[in-house]
Amino acid sequence: MMEVDRMKGKMQGLTLKADWVPREGFTLGSKDIEGRKAYLGSRVWKNPKLEMCGYDIPSPGPGEVLLKIRACGICGSDVHFSQADDEGYILYPGLTGFPCILGHEISGVVVEAGEGSLDKRTNKPFTGGEAVCVEEMVWCGECRPCADGYPNHCERLDEIGVNIDGGFADYLVAPTRLLWSLDPLRKMYTKDEDLFAAGSMVEPTCVAYNAVIERGGGIRPGDAVVICGGGPVGILACAILRRQGASVVIISEPNENRAKLALEMGANFWIDPTKEDFTGKVLEYTAGMGANLYLEATGLPMLVYPGIEKAIWEGRALNATVVVLARADENMPVKGEVLQVRRAQIVGAQGHSGHGNFPRAIECISDGMDVLKLNTKRLSPDQVAGNILDLQTSKDECKIICIMPE
Repeated sequence: MMEVDRMKGKMQGLTLKADWVPREGFTLGSKDIEGRKAYLGSRVWKNPKLEMCGYDIPSPGPGEVLLKIRACGICGSDVHFSQADDEGYILYPGLTGFPCILGHEISGVVVEAGEGSLDKRTNKPFTGGEAVCVEEMVWCGECRPCADGYPNHCERLDEIGVNIDGGFADYLVAPTRLLWSLDPLRKMYTKDEDLFAAGSMVEPTCVAYNAVIERGGGIRPGDAVVICGGGPVGILACAILRRQGASVVIISEPNENRAKLALEMGANFWIDPTKEDFTGKVLEYTAGMGANLYLEATGLPMLVYPGIEKAIWEGRALNATVVVLARADENMPVKGEVLQVRRAQIVGAQGHSGHGNFPRAIECISDGMDVLKLNTKRLSPDQVAGNILDLQTSKDECKIICIMPE
């Protein structure tokens, strides 16, 4: 086992700080913690700012390991944590707790292991040097949702890089139940930097997998799907559904560069909803049937859902499923009559854990689903904060990954 010299002092971590100023009318929820943790972040956190701060290197306890971080991706949620609305409140509407080291798309190397820490790939104790990725959802395994098999909805849920410290730092302590070996990816990525960059993309791949396969129920070979939103998760959903056998994979995305990436990863039709009739094009590309599955991954359901609903209503296909994945504060305008008459349904998707999502996503990547096609920029730790701020207004990059020094 490798030893960490804690006598050398501090590590650095990119920290988001914000003020707890609940909006008028906000009521503390049963799982919220006054001044520290809220399940409706955009209702309480104001004046976000990013700072590089010094921290003690943490020590792993029983069932935990210390990771040396090797790569960490920037997610849209990192952007929305740091982006304020006109009143100064963060845009992200979900679970949050600040101050917190950001970063939850993590890969790294095990350098220390606490008592009873087992590598689930070998079912033996960690020996040090194992390359792993990390689930972001810290589920307890003991509450009723966890016991029922729904860890993404844990009643004691914490999230790495969201309300507890994350991966834009030198080191991270994580429970071993959240770790997954990157060894299967070595046949796909022979260079260490690529291995860990791809490892950091397992988490968003699992978000997409959970949304369209676990929550959306997947598809049958020959089905048609529509992905609204060409961010990394939307593009990865295109790749996953194509591998599952979708014959028509439509990406709806105004940014041409992101749409081209989606087409390279598995989509075979592109709609620019700012220039084309979304519903008309969906019906054209599906010979009037409409899609079997729609994924809302834009975060703009009030704009996007009416077009989806119209395609369900005017299309001939029954039993469509709409998966709502992207977080949004706004209400979604829904007509129950359309769902009833067309036998359609809307489901929500949160997280990525459980249901074999991580090992299956890793095997998909290992089998040739090259997630690094989405990696349009790599940078060093000192560049992360500036790039998070740039992403508030620019959509030129798809997936930006921070490569940490060895």
